[in-house]
Amino acid sequence: MERDGALALLRRYVTSPSHIIHSHATAAIMRKVAEQLGEDAATWEVIGLLHDIDYDVVGGDMERHGVEGYRILVENGVPEEIADVVRRHNHMLFGDYVRPVEVALQAADSASGLIIACALVKGGAIDEVTPRTVKKKFKEKSFAAGCERERIRMIESLMDMETFYRLAIEGLAEVRGDVGLG
Repeated sequence: MERDGALALLRRYVTSPSHIIHSHATAAIMRKVAEQLGEDAATWEVIGLLHDIDYDVVGGDMERHGVEGYRILVENGVPEEIADVVRRHNHMLFGDYVRPVEVALQAADSASGLIIACALVKGGAIDEVTPRTVKKKFKEKSFAAGCERERIRMIESLMDMETFYRLAIEGLAEVRGDVGLG
């Protein structure tokens, strides 16, 4: 599946502007991590775009989140390799993530909000955010309190945190217009 097809599908099922932004942010981070690891960056980006495709459909029901996403994707002809990662990304239903794409999605899903929040503190300027900034804010539990830091730490099985933060910032800078940053 190509990025444009994934975006069209996302917009068909997700209406919340904040969820669209979150999907773009997660996708950008996934792309950069895949590039760093020598993985299929285009596929990982699509996974990031589509990971919450069912969020509006399930209305926050975490017992259905991911499972409904899988159904939606399969019904729309999305390859199993993408649909399965989307299904399994709900950490409340699944766990024991060992595949790099699953580990990266856990980290990207949570880090996207943390890093956007770091940029917003700096007037929305993603170019003002550094790995040091993110590291400092990561330690402040009250900052971006909804961010699940233990999920971000999963990335340490693939790379160090400094590298991950750098890649995430670079990814968000590349899609700054899609995520409302300057």
